[in-house]
Amino acid sequence: MSRQVAAVALVLCLSPASLYAQSARFTVSVASAEVHKFPSIGSPVIAHASKGRVLDVRRELGSWVAIAWPGGDDDIAYMHVTTGSVARGVSAPPTTRVAAAAAPQSLPPRQMPPRAGQAPPRTPPRTQPPPVPSAEVYVTPPPHFVGVGARVGGSMMGVGASVRAWRQDNFGYQLTVSHVSRTSSLVPEHLTSTEIEPSLLYAVRERVTDYVWVRPFLGTGVNFRRQTLRIPGALDSLSENALGVQTFGGAEFALATAPRFALSTDLSYRWARSELPLPGYDLGGLALSISGHWYLK
Repeated sequence: MSRQVAAVALVLCLSPASLYAQSARFTVSVASAEVHKFPSIGSPVIAHASKGRVLDVRRELGSWVAIAWPGGDDDIAYMHVTTGSVARGVSAPPTTRVAAAAAPQSLPPRQMPPRAGQAPPRTPPRTQPPPVPSAEVYVTPPPHFVGVGARVGGSMMGVGASVRAWRQDNFGYQLTVSHVSRTSSLVPEHLTSTEIEPSLLYAVRERVTDYVWVRPFLGTGVNFRRQTLRIPGALDSLSENALGVQTFGGAEFALATAPRFALSTDLSYRWARSELPLPGYDLGGLALSISGHWYLK
């Protein structure tokens, strides 16, 4: 009985099925595929992978795959599925220890001793194998990732356009242009305002889950306003150019299934002054804004 158990154990140890590990591999099919730091078009490009490169897949995230890549966060980087193909259930090479034990050992040919007066045979020089070129091609990432979109919110709930650009050092820029037209139940006057807000952004450490990429950020900037107050029954309206300061914080969200689009929300506080008689309008204080940006290549 003990011999049978030992035989079964030996067969299982030497079985080819136990020598192969099943995994998923990603094969690059384009000439030069971008390797992103996070699963979003708006994230930095840390390297390029050449056509035919085979990479181990750690996770599949919808339109993205997380691959093993030295130099990424926790040695993980991300590639879009359109740049290659995923093969599941790929067998890894067999264990070298068992293969070495099973393979026959090749012995060098036996040389006969030289005869009297005969020179010993010359040993051919050993040739070094040519160096294997690296498949990784590191490039300088583009300095900015630009997104265009719209914004709703602010202290007066205006609607406008927004442009956002990110740098490699986590700093970014934002420019919003909005227009608002409001009336107040406290006063009969009608107020219209056009606002231009350039801001400086700083991204805190990003967070990546299986399907969502989150980029928290802080920002500060100035607010240029052109305001017009129309009084019913008056021939002329009152206008002014005003300047304000604001600071804000929020987060930008991108889904793996829509990597080019990012939705963000921020809470801001504005310091604003006006020379116009505006008892029914609050131009400063806390304000909530929601914006969406479509990131360009």
